[in-house]
Amino acid sequence: MASKNGQAKSRVTPLTYKNAGVDVAANTRWVGAIESAMRSTYGPRVFKNRHGGFSGLFRLDYDEQLFRRNYRKPVLVGCTDGVGTKILLAIEMKRLSTIGIDLVAMNVNDLITCGAEPLFFLDYLAVHKLDPAHLQDVIEGVADGCRQAGCALLGGETAEMPDLYKRGDFDLAGFAVGVVEYRQAIDSTRVSPGDVIIGLPSSGVHSNGYTLVRKLIRRKRCKLDQVHDELGESLGDALLRPTRIYVNAVQAVQNAYAVKRVVTGMAHITGGGLCENIARAIPSDCDAVLRKSSWKAPPIFDFLRRLGVKQNEMFKVFNMGIGFIFTVRPFFATGVMEALRRAGEQPVKIGRVRRGRGQVIIR
Repeated sequence: MASKNGQAKSRVTPLTYKNAGVDVAANTRWVGAIESAMRSTYGPRVFKNRHGGFSGLFRLDYDEQLFRRNYRKPVLVGCTDGVGTKILLAIEMKRLSTIGIDLVAMNVNDLITCGAEPLFFLDYLAVHKLDPAHLQDVIEGVADGCRQAGCALLGGETAEMPDLYKRGDFDLAGFAVGVVEYRQAIDSTRVSPGDVIIGLPSSGVHSNGYTLVRKLIRRKRCKLDQVHDELGESLGDALLRPTRIYVNAVQAVQNAYAVKRVVTGMAHITGGGLCENIARAIPSDCDAVLRKSSWKAPPIFDFLRRLGVKQNEMFKVFNMGIGFIFTVRPFFATGVMEALRRAGEQPVKIGRVRRGRGQVIIR
């Protein structure tokens, strides 16, 4: 068929959203597939008949006697975080079952440093193409982390963006909301000289410093599936071990000292390592002096150091075996450690606070 000017009309095939790279039907199937994982995290304060809605509902107070929990002056606490390039190692090893635990841990461990109780969690999953069978392990891991933290996986978002992510890639972000009583909120202004610093062990590298880790692996051509005697497992297993969640430890101390405010500060040892994160938990007129010999770091850290990182850089990047710290009034340090032991922890006195200039000194 010719047009008036004699040129043939070109036929344009109508474009659909699926042709463009986004499968709405797959998203619908995905929502159904993750329902059981989400519901496994629900407690009595969640409105349970809201799955598939545009938002989740959560009661701050709950009056039924068995689960009674009411706040007098509640302060809401929120934070957000991801797991960084640790995802790339998980993708390379085709093991996605623990990366969701990392996501929850990175958020709730920040949340509890001010004494907050985690209430609920939201996740954001961005993918090249939505493959429910492939990604189910990720959400199951998120649900596992929420159960460990005692919070509800209240909702989330999955975005299919083939123009932004290459095939096989995905990214994760999380958002946690908690609550703390106004008078029990913890901040660094209460830390004072003489306070004891108590550390809780990490499970390994956790979820920080993986850009450096991956650079070291490429430079030395390390194989992730190779077992090393000094690690007692493969390098990949050591690096993918999920971040520890410290919610139960903090709640154990709070329950043991419900009235007395014996904990003056807390820090999650995340990006920036021991040096930067402990510095964030002390006032500018104090120093934290740590004894390096007081704890034993997991062997993965010495392994990474020998791949080509200076010791002082290690302490600036990694947790070096301490994942969470408390600063505690000296008279109560023994009692706090006992409460932590009863909660299944292995606390270690790693240092003290002294007058100074806001520095962390490692001896």
